Amino acid sequence: MYRGVVLASLAGLAQLASAGLYPGITTANHTCALVEPVLSCSCKATPDKVADTCCTETYGGLLVATQIWNTFTGLESKGQIYPKDHWTIHGLWPGSYTQYCDLSRQYDPKPVPNTTDGTPHGTPVPAYTGEPIDKWFKPYGKLDLLAYMNKYWVSQFDPNWVFWAHEFSKHATCYSTFQTECYGPKATEHGDLFEFFETVIKFQRTLPTFKWLAKADIKPSNKTAYTLSSIQKALTKEFSLVPFLGCSGPRYNETAAGKGSKDNGRTVLSEVWYYYHVNGRPQEADAKKLAADSAGGSLSTCAKAKEAVWYYERSKGSEQ
Repeated sequence: MYRGVVLASLAGLAQLASAGLYPGITTANHTCALVEPVLSCSCKATPDKVADTCCTETYGGLLVATQIWNTFTGLESKGQIYPKDHWTIHGLWPGSYTQYCDLSRQYDPKPVPNTTDGTPHGTPVPAYTGEPIDKWFKPYGKLDLLAYMNKYWVSQFDPNWVFWAHEFSKHATCYSTFQTECYGPKATEHGDLFEFFETVIKFQRTLPTFKWLAKADIKPSNKTAYTLSSIQKALTKEFSLVPFLGCSGPRYNETAAGKGSKDNGRTVLSEVWYYYHVNGRPQEADAKKLAADSAGGSLSTCAKAKEAVWYYERSKGSEQ
């Protein structure tokens, strides 16, 4: 019964989704070379003011290029391991933090959240049950892209393609410039998906987080903990502005070292987020860097106490 309701809802939403994020958009005349680039999130970057929402990001104009540091994949026995001396790709998120904006492009086998607005009353996001999306690369001559993604965009506990599908369906569908209408009436199937992956990589290749930290003698260690401000200083020096640092693991005041402290930040370094606005389409990566707190956001979830943050070594056999 529930599955029938979900499928009926999906069918209706797929019809709505064919109109893109904005009603009335067509598949014709989206030649962005003819359009003057507009800076996303500026007063001119609104659907009613730009010449073409396919050529200026008007829906998710604050971009967040995100990276992960995990110590194991859980699938080492299947050859799924991390690249040595590299943080790995998480994604490129629209700062509107909307999600699953086009259910006709829902390829995520494990949607999180499982509704479009993250609430129990939101539209259900059905789990994808089709073929693995990594099967799509070879027919379109994208084996080089597939090889790169398998090396640098690595999932934990799931096959890599599951992670990629999640990032595309949850985030790419919420950019105005990645809407299917932008690709014309005879667009190549999955062209939007491949272009999103390539755009993510464009940003990530400019962000050598491991190298930047190592220059400041901040290296993975199971014996030495670091101070948050030192990590922030090292990355700010290289990126020019302070990124967001995310930590997981126990809270500092739950550890033996932090007992009695009021510092409840987490203690295991696991994420870094770099913020941008873009001129024109994100696809061109013509970006303006931003500080993580420029829009009023937090700078970190990590503990602030001296030597409270662990940047752990990867497990044996988890790197190549």
